[in-house]
Amino acid sequence: MHASSRHDRFADRLLAHAIPLTHLDPEAPLDDLEPLRGIIGGARVVAIGENSHFINEFALMRRRILRFLVERCGFTVLAFEYGFSEGFPLDSWVRGEGAEDDLSSHLAAAIPVGLAEPLRWMRRHNRTASRPARFAGIDIPAAGGSLLPALAPIADYLRRIDPETLPSVQTAMRIAESFAGESGAVAAPAWARLATADQDALSAVLMRLLIRFRSVEPLYVSRGDRQSYDIALRRLEGACHADYTFRAMADLFAGGGLTADTSARDLYMAGSVRWHLEHLEPGARVVLAAHNAHIQKSPVSFDGHLTTLPMGQHLHRVLGEEYFALGLTSTAGHTAEMRRDENTRFGFVVEDTALEPPEPGSIEAAFADADLGLGIADLRRAHREPADGAGRAPSPGPDRIRLQSAYLHVPVLDAFDGILNTSTSTVADDIEG
Repeated sequence: MHASSRHDRFADRLLAHAIPLTHLDPEAPLDDLEPLRGIIGGARVVAIGENSHFINEFALMRRRILRFLVERCGFTVLAFEYGFSEGFPLDSWVRGEGAEDDLSSHLAAAIPVGLAEPLRWMRRHNRTASRPARFAGIDIPAAGGSLLPALAPIADYLRRIDPETLPSVQTAMRIAESFAGESGAVAAPAWARLATADQDALSAVLMRLLIRFRSVEPLYVSRGDRQSYDIALRRLEGACHADYTFRAMADLFAGGGLTADTSARDLYMAGSVRWHLEHLEPGARVVLAAHNAHIQKSPVSFDGHLTTLPMGQHLHRVLGEEYFALGLTSTAGHTAEMRRDENTRFGFVVEDTALEPPEPGSIEAAFADADLGLGIADLRRAHREPADGAGRAPSPGPDRIRLQSAYLHVPVLDAFDGILNTSTSTVADDIEG
């Protein structure tokens, strides 16, 4: 296709800064990914997204890139959109603790978003690695499905360190158990049906616990150790952020809510990434796997309403160019629409939905117009292009990116440092609704 015949003005710039890839197979040779080394530069955190969960091609490419970054670029940690508190047993498992089939029980209650295979690869890799790879959970407990994965180990901690405070966390656990589910889509509406007195009591107890934890830190550390205190405190912060998120989501579903009020979860995830960077060995570099809408560096808005300041925005603000956001999308195929249904296990059903041709102005339209299939576009270089010979600044680039079968309107060059595109996408067929 000649440049003069392109419909998308950005297509030529995209083509100039694109790296074609040859494989989807995670076990295939990695040489085609070598240009990625120069694109990410000295980033300490490389986030790999997806425009929808449950897509086969995105899962395969994230596994390939994880392998490349660990084997060839010295990355040492996989951080995942998975509970901070629940992540510690998985970290032990990938480092060789327990039996091979223990992984199934560890992940039994989790939404199947493609974590099992990366963990299996990490365990195999660590058998011979001179520097074992680590796993890090970053999310609020059960991705907002339940406070219990955080509160139960806090109760165990307080039994040893501060038995006088144990009744408070037990009160929080009693209330939390009454609306616990396996995802936020189950727990949030169940929380909304609680009596207002229970909602307020839960928030009050959690905040009182948090203030006590921080106020008597020297006492707690002297009775135990620094690492145990730091983990317990971070778990408690996760419970508090999840509790705030229940309120924000209930208001949003009711058609109201404060501006950007669903940001609490993303702030916690960003803070968890930083927590792991501070607590792991010096020089740790993190591969971060989460949805595009979490890793992007620009705010998330729907229908002109600002809903979230995402994790990527917080990380970029702190880390600057040491944070690299690689969004994943596709130009054609099918996507996984998630329709809310409280009568299912996870509170939603996944509908295999055919994608319409890319909308004009989208990054997908630019990939299609440039006739690029599987490949990565270096958006940092595209963003930095100088004015042309006539002094005209380059176009601002695409203003939208797929979000399942719809579009999220966002300045793509500001939101992402790179985009990986697949020519087609297919929906996983092993999702239990």
